[in-house]
Amino acid sequence: DAIMAARTAARNAQTLEELRAILDQFDGCALKATATRLVFADGNPEARVMFVGEAPGRDEDIEGLPFVGRSGKLLDRMLAAIGLGRSQVYIANIVPWRPPGNRTPTPQESQICLPFIRRQIELADPDVIVCLGGPSAQTLLGIREGITKTRGRWYKFDTGKREIRAMPTFHPAFLLRSPLQKRFAWRDFLAIKKALAE
Repeated sequence: DAIMAARTAARNAQTLEELRAILDQFDGCALKATATRLVFADGNPEARVMFVGEAPGRDEDIEGLPFVGRSGKLLDRMLAAIGLGRSQVYIANIVPWRPPGNRTPTPQESQICLPFIRRQIELADPDVIVCLGGPSAQTLLGIREGITKTRGRWYKFDTGKREIRAMPTFHPAFLLRSPLQKRFAWRDFLAIKKALAE
């Protein structure tokens, strides 16, 4: 029922502002009750590249913006390394409310929120989507394999109106725990830079 309600609600949004307002009123996801606030997006909705993470953490829940904690600072440095700042990208999450204790959202929670992030992508209409972490890639792109197998490969995200190039890469939080993987993420970011230059 919640998934059907989410689909109907998301379809009604004609702008990103409307979508944010609809999400603010949406009570179909239990995470809303335990989170401090909605974490909708950051950056520039007109940007050619959109980064999609999994769910907000504690810092994001406090500030109401995605990727503002330690992993957000690393993401900012990664963006700067390919000549991008927050004003040149658009950043969101599959799930816009923080799960208690920063746990991973359940598949059901992700499925309830999926119509909203799909609509957010349709309305922002970027040229490139970057899925930060395995759960984001699996939910958005419907792929089964883990992030180590899928990172750095191009997929297609179909909005119904057009296909958008999408690439999974490691989540910055994972890179903080596994710094040796940063060289792979760097390759992915160079590929993203190249795609944006085309």
